[in-house]
Formats: sequence, structure tokens, C-alpha cells
Amino acid sequence: MIEQRHDAPRRYFIDAQGHRVLIGLSLEETAEFEALALSPNETVQVASEICVSEGAAPATEIRWLELYSKHEGAWRAWIAQSQAERAQDLGFINYV
Repeated sequence: MIEQRHDAPRRYFIDAQGHRVLIGLSLEETAEFEALALSPNETVQVASEICVSEGAAPATEIRWLELYSKHEGAWRAWIAQSQAERAQDLGFINYV
């Protein structure tokens, strides 16, 4: 099991009504993603590990993969933006 640091950024935010929403997804998409997700006792396969070429993947797996990809892309963009903003805040450091 990969151990996460306690200060690792969360992949969700809390909306005005107190609902947990995954970054890059709507509240409805987050609920759909969670409904499609595998049970906690099973191994979740990352998008690159799912081999659709071996046969037709079930529609639920395809939809889960679409939602996962949308969330992952938005999360990576958010992380990059956050790091860029943090670097600007450290303007007193001379990187030359």
C-alpha cells in the first residue's frame, strides 16, 4: 500500500451545501463515479492498466473510465496551477 503524507492535496472540495465533489466533476458526476466504483475490497485498476482491446468492456466500466479520466486531468491541471502560484509567492528566491 502506498503511504500518503498527511499534507497531500485532496482530490475533492466541499461545495456550498456540504457535499464532497471530485475536482473536475459535477456533483452528479461525482455521485455517478462513486456508484460505478468497485467495492473497497477489490483492486481499482488505473486507466492505463485497463485493457479494452481484449474484448468489449462493459458500458459501466467505460463510463467509470471516462469520469476517472476527466477527474484525473482536472486534478493534474489544478496541481500544476497551484505549484505555479506557489512559485510566484516565492519571488524572493533567486533561481539564477
